[in-house]
Amino acid sequence: MKLSALQCKNATARDKAYKLTDGDGLYLEVFPTGKKYWRFQYYYGGKRPRLSFGGFPEVTLQEARDRRDASRKLLREGINPGLHQKKERLRRVHEGSNTFEKVAQEWHANRSAKWSEGYAQTTMSRLSKYVFPELGNYPIRDLTAPDILTVIKKIDNRGAHDMAYRVLQYVGQVCRYAIATGRADIDPTYRLTEALTPHRQEHLAALDIRELPAFLQKLRRNEARMFPQTILATELLMLTFVRTIELIGARWEEFDFAERQWLIPASRMKMRKEHLVPLSDQVIAKLEQLRQLNPNSEYVFPHSYLRNRHISNCTIMKGIHRIGYAGRMTGHGFRALAMTTIKEKLGYRHEVIDRQLAHQPRSKVDRAYDRAQFFDERRIMMQEWADYIDSLMAG
Repeated sequence: MKLSALQCKNATARDKAYKLTDGDGLYLEVFPTGKKYWRFQYYYGGKRPRLSFGGFPEVTLQEARDRRDASRKLLREGINPGLHQKKERLRRVHEGSNTFEKVAQEWHANRSAKWSEGYAQTTMSRLSKYVFPELGNYPIRDLTAPDILTVIKKIDNRGAHDMAYRVLQYVGQVCRYAIATGRADIDPTYRLTEALTPHRQEHLAALDIRELPAFLQKLRRNEARMFPQTILATELLMLTFVRTIELIGARWEEFDFAERQWLIPASRMKMRKEHLVPLSDQVIAKLEQLRQLNPNSEYVFPHSYLRNRHISNCTIMKGIHRIGYAGRMTGHGFRALAMTTIKEKLGYRHEVIDRQLAHQPRSKVDRAYDRAQFFDERRIMMQEWADYIDSLMAG
């Protein structure tokens, strides 16, 4: 005779444990302590093992019957329910430990060997800021498109459309890494861009060369009361047109003043290839000023308070904003300014300037065969560029 929920509830403790049978192998075992547990006994491989389905009333009579029926279905398919239960438990533990954050950290460590130090830091910083707080503890196999979209839309709704697209791209790459390593089955980011604000990536703001004298006058007047090394960093970015992350992490050991050159290590370069920068007279003069400002630092641009670190990549951008050029100029804009002006005003070939910008040839064929660095020509070009800027200021 089948059990009722009332029978299960009213079953009292006795001196010895006893069973209340529901049928088809399911019974409720009542212990002298008053605890009640669901058991399922079955026949498999010549033995009569049993499974525990949990305690009553946490597991209701109907839930216990559903679990029994599921186990009997496995038996009909030739599967041992006990072994299946153990495998499921291990799977849940495995998936529970494979959270989005854990897999993302692993993906980042795997990929960062091919990235510049700056790009690796930026990627992890954005994941830590925007994604980990809400999705970090999710088992990555359980992530759904709505889960991810909720996080990305928060970025999109505050107007940071480009950032929303970038963060979604990172999440998608982590999900595809999880698929490749057997910890997820689908990429839930597929076509989520359709739900974001339509966005066309704009080029980073850059001044026209005719605006540069006014910009430099405001910078040097320093009415915004910036640190002297911030002003010098901005001017060196203009004179060398390296990337901001390549400049701010510079160490004195990288400079050869006798040969008048700066060797940026591969670890700080976007393309993971060391880059040689010729030093003009003007650059050397500014470096000497920086050496006097920071005589005991390994960094050319040490942090104001943390002497074992360099300045932030936001330092130069904030300085540009403070002198009134927010939205009109960026640190990266000096690269565009140099490319355009050196071609138009100084008459240098595109490929020479491209090497100074540390760009790789665009096609695979060019990358394979065109390894010229044009260093002698670049040395002359960099001095002419610095002299040209001086002539603009004098004029």
